[in-house]
Amino acid sequence: MIITIDGTVGTGKSTVARQLAKSIGFIFFDTGAMYRTLTYGILKHSIDINNPVQLQEFLDHFQFDIKVRQHEKRYFYEEEDVTEVIRKLDVTFNVSEVAANRAVRDKLTAIQRELAVGVNAVFEGRDMGSVVFPDANLKVFLTARPEVRAERRFKEIKAGNPVEAKNLTIEMCLDAINKRDLKDSTRECAPLCQPKDAFVLDTSELTIDEVVYKILEYKDSLKSKFSESDHK
Repeated sequence: MIITIDGTVGTGKSTVARQLAKSIGFIFFDTGAMYRTLTYGILKHSIDINNPVQLQEFLDHFQFDIKVRQHEKRYFYEEEDVTEVIRKLDVTFNVSEVAANRAVRDKLTAIQRELAVGVNAVFEGRDMGSVVFPDANLKVFLTARPEVRAERRFKEIKAGNPVEAKNLTIEMCLDAINKRDLKDSTRECAPLCQPKDAFVLDTSELTIDEVVYKILEYKDSLKSKFSESDHK
């Protein structure tokens, strides 16, 4: 069974997906971390993403590993643990442009679909239900007011990178979020959009536990409907 959780930045996708997966015994895949790992590789090797030959050569050899250490997923690239470094500001400020590239998305979409074979998993991202897994068993799309998302993003960056983010403001986060929303929703390849058959939740006034509970309620109601139709 595949569950997808999509939405804009700052809606709580990763935390919700991780907690949901844990509560039902599914594997959790943070596809944003995959794009960040690839972006880190591009920056590390000074790859010009506007040079299709150079980029494709990089993608042909790109690999990463996910290892579980003390019940936590760790991301490795070229044997380096990049779990923390991919959250730094240089990656954060470049990942959107890298992720908009069709060749990049094709590469990671293929990897994500391969990871989904024969498992029960929750995949979190921006095009999981619309592009990567259009036949997912359950699709969730999270939203929240921009100002709420900006405050969440501000706190997240400050907590993770206090030195790098010492001059960061909520206003700067709001501006970055608005620009990211525009770029994600208008990009030519796999734009961010709400799948027609998705369960939509506004997380502005909800705790993570409340969001997870509502998704589980919806999941159970779907299961009941399918069971009723099977007996008709």
